[in-house]
Amino acid sequence: MATHKHNHQNGDVIIPHVSKKPKLCNSSTITDAEIQSEFSHHDPDVARLNNGAFGCCPASVIAVQHQWQLKNLRQPDHFYFNELKKGVLRSRTIIKELINAEHVDEISIVDNATTATAIVLQQAAWAFHEGRFQKGDVVLMLHYAYGSVKKSIEAYVSRAGGRVVEVHLPFPVSSDDEIVSEFRRALERGKAEGNRVRLAVIDHVTSMPSVVIPVKELVKICREEGVDQVFVDAAHAIGCTRVDMQGIGADFYTSNLHKWFFCPPSVAFLYGRRSSKSCDLHHPVVSHEYGNGLAVESSWIGNRDYSAQLVVPAVVDFVNRFEGGIEGIKKRNHDAVVEMGEMLVAAWGTHLGTPPEMCASMVMVGLPPCLGIMTDSDALKLRTHLRDDFGIEVPIYFRPPRDGEVGSVTGYARISHQVYNKVEDYYKFRDAVDQLVRNGFTCALLST
Repeated sequence: MATHKHNHQNGDVIIPHVSKKPKLCNSSTITDAEIQSEFSHHDPDVARLNNGAFGCCPASVIAVQHQWQLKNLRQPDHFYFNELKKGVLRSRTIIKELINAEHVDEISIVDNATTATAIVLQQAAWAFHEGRFQKGDVVLMLHYAYGSVKKSIEAYVSRAGGRVVEVHLPFPVSSDDEIVSEFRRALERGKAEGNRVRLAVIDHVTSMPSVVIPVKELVKICREEGVDQVFVDAAHAIGCTRVDMQGIGADFYTSNLHKWFFCPPSVAFLYGRRSSKSCDLHHPVVSHEYGNGLAVESSWIGNRDYSAQLVVPAVVDFVNRFEGGIEGIKKRNHDAVVEMGEMLVAAWGTHLGTPPEMCASMVMVGLPPCLGIMTDSDALKLRTHLRDDFGIEVPIYFRPPRDGEVGSVTGYARISHQVYNKVEDYYKFRDAVDQLVRNGFTCALLST
């Protein structure tokens, strides 16, 4: 990786033992043919427009993962005592530099953002049970929070006596100001009866619909309004948008490394800003390392495959084959997904769900109203139809029409762009929808 200190907030600082970034020039950067070779294990018959769900892993990183797996299988005791902890620490150190954390002890590696959410909410549940939080104290979350996060809040916070207040965000959305205004209103509702807002759970990039949230501004509002703790669920963020722990200022922050940062599934980091609040974080799977700090606890939760946590240096080598490294990839993906989104809405006479500056590597594309997407079930059936009959993988979102709306866009496709995508993938999607429209298709024709 590059050693330019002035750009460290974008994740360009390295530690000494990480491979240095090669000099970028036409002869050394990765070619289109090499990109396609790295992802030749993808099904060639599928237009994969859904990188946001499961991510992708290049062949060179898969090969390194296999080497780690074989090391473990060849001599497990040697691997455990001499390789595992050292390798995990190296990955944590790289992540610390990528996200501009202050200290490596603030970084724990866990399975995924769902695990990280359980860790943070488990601490909140204990606070209710132990009387540090009072019954009726509030946890604030966005209405568009990821489904498993909502379920985790239900499982940990609601059962412990906490009250949940949702921030009702508009969609389509045209500016950050709309999000900030709704967030302030929700905070007022949470504090209206004299209860304290103990925890705010804020997405950095919402999943469905996909919107980049002005997370730094919302964290600042939380500080001004006396919110005890702020947890940012940034499952999509690293490798997709700017991630800067010291700039954002949250207490806790998690992001998956297997979505947009090319790691194999599944691996994520949980950042816990060094304070008395982070000292009481524990992994929900209790093993021999319990009580030695979350980072150490998370590095051993029993005998399992830890290889996804160990390939981060290999991922760094991969992204540095691209001009501009991970920053160049993010810009490339953003520009491409916006261009493809605008191509699709022009073809269908619809609109994007957000302005370009409010999307990262995913964008919401309005589908023709004549497709008759009138329920969540319709959206799921159409997604399945596109997969099974056209070889197109893309999530579909249903937006209920507002009162008085007639003929409005109620269905949106969330398209992703990652380095392996080709323009033909998006033309394939365009042509499939055009064919459905010409044939008079509606979702009502699909069986449940």
